[in-house]
Amino acid sequence: MGEEFCLPQWLRALIWVMVTGVAVFLVLPVTIIFPLSFSASPYLEFPPRGWSLQWYRNYFGRPDWIGATLLSLKVGVATSVLATCIGTLAAFGFTRRQFRGQNLLLGLVLSPILMPGIVIAVAVYFFYARIGLVGNPLGLVLAHTVLATPFVVLTVTASLKGFDRTLELAGMSLGGSPLYTFVKVTLPLIRAGILSGAIFAFVASFDELIVALFISGTTSVTLPRRMWDGVRVELDPTIAAVAALLVTASAVSYFVLQLLQGRQMSKTATQATDE
Repeated sequence: MGEEFCLPQWLRALIWVMVTGVAVFLVLPVTIIFPLSFSASPYLEFPPRGWSLQWYRNYFGRPDWIGATLLSLKVGVATSVLATCIGTLAAFGFTRRQFRGQNLLLGLVLSPILMPGIVIAVAVYFFYARIGLVGNPLGLVLAHTVLATPFVVLTVTASLKGFDRTLELAGMSLGGSPLYTFVKVTLPLIRAGILSGAIFAFVASFDELIVALFISGTTSVTLPRRMWDGVRVELDPTIAAVAALLVTASAVSYFVLQLLQGRQMSKTATQATDE
């Protein structure tokens, strides 16, 4: 029965060639950033004529770059905390209760993912202009929370869909309060989903540019906004150095997330075997 679905050798080879080609097409532009960041040239050129760490030194020695980075980190952390709390509560509401208009409300919560960023940016700008939040870091946090919350809702909802609620019922039948059962039973089992949502929320905030262009003003310049200004005005390899650091940080975050999820799955499997 399985032989009927076995692909011919030539077709499997063709698929591998196509997959490799797509992977190279997607990854190659990212890998070019790294040699550019070590270039000794005063402007962006590939291949570099020489090698130097001057652009990394320029990044770490420039208050405007470091200030933008620190602001993005602060906004990203605050956004991650808010979006994780709101998204986790929303995910519990959507998965544990059925109510009228649930699908409509879920679509509204997830709409920032589907809506063009420029539409959200213009709407947020005109709203913030009325209440005086343009150029305020709090405005960035609130706007980014709206954009990041759907990622938390999706990841936590996926964790709750595969959660065995009989474990909660067993915990409460043994005398545990709902809060105690949530902390000791539910939370450890969905921790990977919550952590994934938090990381996605942080990355969504840290990398966001379009909304920041409209509402950051001149006093709350984030790192993507600073990179955008650098591309328009300076165009030196400092941008490549910053991009290389961001790619490295994203890769490290991804591998840490995979490690944590792997440990969580191993722990869950061990507990199931013991039971």
